[in-house]
Amino acid sequence: MDCSASPHEFRTGAPRRGACEAAAQTHCPLLGVGTQCPAPPRDLARLNWCHLKDECVIIGETQAVIISPLRETSLQRGMESTEEMAGSLLKTSSMSLRTKLLHPVGLSLYNTSHGFHEEEVKRKLQQFPGGSIDLQKKDNGIGILTLNNPSKKNAFSGAMILQLLEKVIELENWTEGKGLIVRGAKNTFSSGSDLNAVKALGTPEDGMALCMFMQNTLTRFMRLPLISVALIQGWALGGGAEFLTACDFRLMTRESEIRFVHKEMGIIPSWGGATRLVKIIGSRQALKVLSGALKLDSQKALNLGMVEEVLQSSDENECLEEAQEWLKQFIQGPPEVIRALKKCVSAGRELCLEEALQTERDLLGTLWGGPANLEAIARKGRFCK
Repeated sequence: MDCSASPHEFRTGAPRRGACEAAAQTHCPLLGVGTQCPAPPRDLARLNWCHLKDECVIIGETQAVIISPLRETSLQRGMESTEEMAGSLLKTSSMSLRTKLLHPVGLSLYNTSHGFHEEEVKRKLQQFPGGSIDLQKKDNGIGILTLNNPSKKNAFSGAMILQLLEKVIELENWTEGKGLIVRGAKNTFSSGSDLNAVKALGTPEDGMALCMFMQNTLTRFMRLPLISVALIQGWALGGGAEFLTACDFRLMTRESEIRFVHKEMGIIPSWGGATRLVKIIGSRQALKVLSGALKLDSQKALNLGMVEEVLQSSDENECLEEAQEWLKQFIQGPPEVIRALKKCVSAGRELCLEEALQTERDLLGTLWGGPANLEAIARKGRFCK
């Protein structure tokens, strides 16, 4: 990151010497004018970080987060509450830091400041092999993501959970992509988590770590600049039901069923499924579904607005063809336009009005006067003559 004139210091690991360290002559174009930073804490030594008016912004390779002030005696004077500090930070520029840092594709919800240690979770998940997450990227801009563990009804093994994150990262970087279909192999969407892994990860700490890992992954999935649809055949249970709530749309076959079975396991949804379900069908209906009082067959799911359509066929290959044809209506056009549309909708869903409008403005700036815009104007001009 470049720095030029004005009082702001930027550091990576140990303090740098040179222009960026001169408090009277430095300015970070991302964060704006700020104050000098104290030495970074040891566990953040490998992260880029800036300090702005008593708030630390930690910028890693794949994530950026706002954390509370460093707990040093010299910084205790006049410390504001976390809420006040966050509010102050969000007002520091015309396009807020939250929009710039926290919302972009590829950023995660949790990191070490939340007690989440991703590499440690990965090491534990590697102990549970089996199945795979397969990704096919087609020339027409449609990707097909397949949960492939048919001997266990496509339950998520530890290896599959890790592969899902890898595929999400791959899709984040697929600039030609426009749409995505998520399906399960052999006419079953997914029966949730592999019980072998669930039994082995039996402590509350293990449960919370897995929760944070999957919330990170599925939030990144939900923010993909691709229009996604879950193709639900057979069962979608537990974690499988949670996964489909991260898709933009859902299609079901006549015989399929969605069930949030967490209560029967003595827990609640932990991959973000309950939160997303409320946004999809509302709190009253979500309570009915999560409590088990309402089991979602295809007709009930359609009536609730949980799914868009019930497909005619039940054949695995024919269903996939139907889903692709259904998705094509949303992805006609250049990839950059479709992807900007999805980003704009994601911003409207997650950000406050001001920030969402600013995001819409900035996305427009990437398209206005661009090749697709100029071609469309020329095409319309020919018809108007």
